[in-house]
Amino acid sequence: MLPTDQDVSYLQELAATLRKFSNSYHLYLVTGGGWIARKYINWGRDLDADEATLDELGIMVSRVNAKLLSTALGKDVNPHPAKTFHEAMMAGKHYSIVVMGGTHPGHTTDAVSVMLAERLRCKRLINVTSVDGVYSDDPRLDKEATRFDRLDHDELISIVGKNEGGAGPNVVFDPLAAKIIKRAGIKTYIVSGDDLKNIEAAINDEEFHGTIIGDI
Repeated sequence: MLPTDQDVSYLQELAATLRKFSNSYHLYLVTGGGWIARKYINWGRDLDADEATLDELGIMVSRVNAKLLSTALGKDVNPHPAKTFHEAMMAGKHYSIVVMGGTHPGHTTDAVSVMLAERLRCKRLINVTSVDGVYSDDPRLDKEATRFDRLDHDELISIVGKNEGGAGPNVVFDPLAAKIIKRAGIKTYIVSGDDLKNIEAAINDEEFHGTIIGDI
């Protein structure tokens, strides 16, 4: 299965949205592997691959996605996505937008984004995902799940800690990442990727639809 024309159109619109902020903010973008990575990971699991190998498959796909996003952005972005935190930080000295994918087995791209944000002392982390915030349970499986407008760090850790580990987890936020944003005190917004205007509002620290993570 390959990305559809609709996916490409969305990528173009997302890139245009992000470019609006390149003069006002220094943006660091960490791409996940998405459904394509999960497909490869499932195939690898069927072939009896170990978890480290499955992680590597996901990392490779996340880097392909990073390259595609870099291509869509066109200018003021590192043309070769960073593979390490050091590379990302060095690229930030030359570009207003820095793109990277995964780093090494054992860390989801949620965790990578949080670790990078901690190193850069970022003021805000925005996690763009497939649901419109943090729920008490997976809203795709439980129609009665409650969405939270705001959670403190310990509440988030408790909710996401129920998820199983392993390569390619399809969860709203990684448990390790949740612990790191608590340690670093990073203001975190979780929003759906479906509404680009809502993502703009989150970037501008304006009222948005989603979940705010932080001390209440």
